[in-house]
Amino acid sequence: MENEDKEKEKSIGIFNGSAKVGEILSGFTQVAITPQDMTSPIALQMALSRIYEAMTKVAETGPKKKFIAEVRFTDSMGNPVVFALDLGEQMPHFSSNEVKARILVELFEENQNI
Repeated sequence: MENEDKEKEKSIGIFNGSAKVGEILSGFTQVAITPQDMTSPIALQMALSRIYEAMTKVAETGPKKKFIAEVRFTDSMGNPVVFALDLGEQMPHFSSNEVKARILVELFEENQNI
């Protein structure tokens, strides 16, 4: 009975989308320009320094390939959502680099055991 009450306190949403599987060099995950980086010349210089540090670190340690999936779907409000999913160091056994994605979102209270 207690388990049934906990199940009632959860909300679940399932979305369908698509994903593109590809490879990146793992040290380049910090190589990104955000809208905040374009707010001033100083912010842009700090972003370029951050990118330069990441590229230097990869050059020193050697690159490691990592496979990711760029997942895209549309949320309940019609907004596009894009995120990356780490697939590890080996290519998954897909016949194509473009695959379907199913996104499960489960909402629950923090103190609830899952």
